[in-house]
Order: sequence, then C-alpha cells, then structure tokens
Amino acid sequence: MSNIASPSPIRTIPEGRIYATPADVCSALAHEWMLLAQEAIAARGAFHVALSGGTTPRQLYERLAAPDYAFRLEWNRTFIYFGDERAVWPDDEQSNYRMASEALLSRVSVPPAQVFRINAERADLKKVAMDYSRLLAMTLPLAPNGMPQFDLLLLGMGDDGHVASLFPGTEALAEPRKLALPVYVQRLDSWRVSLTFNVINHARHVILLACGKAKAAMVRRALREPPGAEPLPVQRVKPVGSALEWRLDKDAAALLK
Repeated sequence: MSNIASPSPIRTIPEGRIYATPADVCSALAHEWMLLAQEAIAARGAFHVALSGGTTPRQLYERLAAPDYAFRLEWNRTFIYFGDERAVWPDDEQSNYRMASEALLSRVSVPPAQVFRINAERADLKKVAMDYSRLLAMTLPLAPNGMPQFDLLLLGMGDDGHVASLFPGTEALAEPRKLALPVYVQRLDSWRVSLTFNVINHARHVILLACGKAKAAMVRRALREPPGAEPLPVQRVKPVGSALEWRLDKDAAALLK
C-alpha cells in the first residue's frame, strides 16, 4: 500500500525536512500520513489524528482526498479531531472544520461519527472546552502516564509564533492541567477554543508545516535564535519522548544557515 512516489527533501536539518515547494511538502506529508496510519492501525486498531487550519494544511487535505490516497487509506479506522476552532458556526468561512470538510472529509469515506469537531459556535465556550477534553479522554488511546495521546497532531505556525490558538501573552500558555480551553485573542478581538500543550506534547508525532517567504523570519527566530525571557508558543512544543518535526518549503527555510 505504501508504493506511492514521495518527493525527496532538498535539504535536511536537525529539526526536520525542507522541500522545494509547498506542493512537495504536502505530497511528502500525505505519504507520511499513510505510513503513520498503517503503523497505528496495525499496532492499536485505529489512527487518531488532530487537524490544523491554514492554507498549507488545506493543500495537504486536498492531496489526501486525491484517488491515489483516498482509496488506499483505511478511513473506517481513522478518527479525526481538531487542534483549535474559532467561535463561529461550522459553515462560516473562518471555520477550520468547514475548510477540512471541503478539502478532505466530504471527499473520503471517513464515517461521520468518527469526526469530532469543536462546537465553538456555542455561547458557553468553557463548557465546549470541557466537553472536548472529556471526549479526548474517552476516545484517544492513553500514553504510559495516562494522558490522551494522538497518533499524529498537525500544527501550523502564525507570523507571531502561535500554534493552534495558543497565542503569545495569553493565559492558555501556562495552563497546567486542562486538555482544551477557551482563548481570547485581544489583538484579533476573537474567541477560540484550543488544545493545550498538555495534550499537544503527548502526541506520538507532532508535525509542523510552514511554507512561504512570510514565514521565513519566524522560522529562523524559532529554530536559530535563543528564546527570550518568554519563549514563543511554538518553542513550547516539546513532545514527550520525541521532537517537533518541521516540514518546510525552501522559501520558509530561506533564512536558516
């Protein structure tokens, strides 16, 4: 099942791999998704993956929905979650669920009962986050220390170094126990619900996608400059027993020595 050609990286760095184009990043990651899914299903009977919003992840989802992947993957054993969601209705243009549904979920045979969106259109976001935390605790396999554990968690990185909806300066960065919580982003005047570092850092594989020249300065800051007094949110992603795996295109990696 794994004999689909995958683009080769043009360069490797200690933190991950660099590809020529965003399309190559997404094609290579689609191949990784397939291998990780096969591994998880063989070992534990299911593949649990948390999706990210953003332009580059959308290209990945569209690649997975193409026939060469869509008909090979065991969607009936795949369980889909979300790393964060804006406080909008699921059909809103800003909804991460809507994007993932259009690009992937409506185009493959994943059972609807195995897609767990964050119901962030509801008024009580604290309860939404609590409900999602309970869902994760009930449906995900557990790490040796009892924490819910994704097989794969995808992240993007904002131009301020945020991941999921964990923005600089927000109280969510220091949350010690919860798995999900509401986040108010003052500069955007926007409410979100986000997974916390507690569950992000317990995923078996955490892969961050960053593409384009606009990300180059932040990629360099995150990977090559020492943290200041307050680390960037992306610098707080430190998976237990492994490392954050970066997947970059050459433009995003242009400032790395």
